[in-house]
Amino acid sequence: MSLESATLRRVKPSATIAVSAKARALQAAGRKVIALSAGEPDFDTPDNIKDAAIKAIREGKTKYTDPDGMPELKAAICAKFARENGLTYKPSQIHIAPGGKPVIYNALVATVSPGDEVIIPAPYWVSYPDMVLLAGGEPRPVETRAADGFKLQAADLEAAITPKTKWLILNSPSNPSGGAYTRAELKALADVLMRHPHVWVLTDDMYEHLVFDDFEFTTIAQVEPGLYDRTLTMNGVSKAYAMTGWRIGYAGGPEPLIKAMGKMISQTTSNASSISQWAAVEALNGPQDFIKTNQKLFQQRRDLVVSMLNQANGLRCPTPEGAFYVYPSCEALLGKTAPTGKVINSDEDFASELLEAEGVAVVHGAAFGLSPFFRISYATSNDILEDACQRIQRFCASLK
Repeated sequence: MSLESATLRRVKPSATIAVSAKARALQAAGRKVIALSAGEPDFDTPDNIKDAAIKAIREGKTKYTDPDGMPELKAAICAKFARENGLTYKPSQIHIAPGGKPVIYNALVATVSPGDEVIIPAPYWVSYPDMVLLAGGEPRPVETRAADGFKLQAADLEAAITPKTKWLILNSPSNPSGGAYTRAELKALADVLMRHPHVWVLTDDMYEHLVFDDFEFTTIAQVEPGLYDRTLTMNGVSKAYAMTGWRIGYAGGPEPLIKAMGKMISQTTSNASSISQWAAVEALNGPQDFIKTNQKLFQQRRDLVVSMLNQANGLRCPTPEGAFYVYPSCEALLGKTAPTGKVINSDEDFASELLEAEGVAVVHGAAFGLSPFFRISYATSNDILEDACQRIQRFCASLK
């Protein structure tokens, strides 16, 4: 008899975490591995944010807070939404959790019933479909096209909606593709959603501040105010503020939804760390100038990686608008033979043989629901990226 529940048997372990673990195991065994698999900025958390956390510790602010977050952070989040997104929320419309992932999970478990469908554009962040399954729902992936920048098209959204559709999950800029929706593209999707009032929208804006080439970020409730009452706008401090380990995610949405999510968190994790919450207050209220500096560095890295990958035999790498990922196609390499003698029949074979031959860890596209591609995170130094891309070029040249 299996120890795992029927619900847990529906889901898979996170592929990105699995690849990172495999890379660490090879490094521990003495291999020189370059891991381009983790979605984590290599920058340190800014000192003013660290200092705020230390101050909170010294002042004894180490007790429980309200399960869904303390008033001071809710106020900072309301101010952020108004300042940067033109969205007006009250503190009673804010949910804070230990990371962006729990925010999404709380929303889904609080609202999804067996048989409910959730539309997820593919490629998607690996956790979306499995969180829907854990909530008892049915993920409905909708494949996007590289020619459309891996962005969901209005006609495809219209075709995917059924009477059972509960949510659409949108992620812009996207993990894994880096694709970001323009205002016009969001308006086209919003026009479809306005015709289907039973569909809610969960927009994952975690990479909001990582957009390039003068791209203007907008979020869907900002573009179409008519969707405000059925949109959950999710964000966090992980990426923009280099605070992945601090574990703070947040969202703004209609009060009945936020209340349901609050009920959920009160019986599961309860509050995020009080120290991390005080650090997040400083992150949102404090100086923001370093974000632009980091943004420029990420854009330089993107340009380096796109250029070098497009010089590799058989790879095609689009130029994404944001985040810190690229999603190149390895379609032209399928059917070729690796130095080990293995025939590359899939993007998973490509990633596995690349790690074996050159010690570069990437994540295969099937994990994100769209093949034959693979994801590279370029959240590391130019020197490491150059080395990794040279190894990838060498590997591609070695295929027969």
